[in-house]
Amino acid sequence: MNPETIFSLCGALAMAGWLGLALLPRWHITRDWLAPVVVPLLIGVVYATLMLTYIDRAPADGGFGSLAAVAALFTVPELLLAGWIHYLAFDLFVGAWIVSDAQRSGVPHLLIMPSLLATFMAGPAGLLLYWICKLIWGQFAPRTTEVSS
Repeated sequence: MNPETIFSLCGALAMAGWLGLALLPRWHITRDWLAPVVVPLLIGVVYATLMLTYIDRAPADGGFGSLAAVAALFTVPELLLAGWIHYLAFDLFVGAWIVSDAQRSGVPHLLIMPSLLATFMAGPAGLLLYWICKLIWGQFAPRTTEVSS
């Protein structure tokens, strides 16, 4: 399979997970399986296959010890693709965590939608936005008081 096809298929898989999180956040299949487990693991298989198949094509100065070494790795299109789908898998996993955590914390889904979009587009910035939203919601959310008998 050529890299463009792999790119498109992995992108479509990730998009299915993101759409599930955005549109069906309380459906346990989406929240507990599709977005945090099934899609990231499928993409993970593709990632591992690309890395194992193409790492030997990396230039001698390629590696993970410096920005220049990572840039050298990314001169191999299949390793660049592996890097991209790494983002797809982990950002989706983080998005699924955000949805689950928001539900446990009582943060309304509409309030986390900007965080999900930001996580989809810019990973860590979306996670940061979610934590800010959660902290603000915790400060201003209506409090329930327990009545002692």
